[in-house]
Amino acid sequence: MTTLIPDELRTKLLANGRQTLEDSGFDPFPVVKLFTPDAGATWLLTEIDSDDDHAFGLCDLGLGYPELGYVSLAELATVRGRLGLPVERDLHFTATKPISAYTREARMGGRIVT
Repeated sequence: MTTLIPDELRTKLLANGRQTLEDSGFDPFPVVKLFTPDAGATWLLTEIDSDDDHAFGLCDLGLGYPELGYVSLAELATVRGRLGLPVERDLHFTATKPISAYTREARMGGRIVT
């Protein structure tokens, strides 16, 4: 998974995880967008736990019900879409709003829109 989330982004995710523990009102911008190129799943990750595996963010498996929650990065590394393609990082993604705004829009539209 290290190639999926480079050290620079991993550092930001870890910092957000620490900030969340200190400030319950913290509403971070997503740091990473992951997706399946052949299956319609998307993850907007805001933070990672100190165990360096459990990431938190907005998860959309393409079923019309995006939700906030935790995902194992080790498990994401094993996910394959219909054509056998692995999860990828959107190299061009830059968050323009906090995760709460993405969550509101995703729940209203039934999917993550970036």
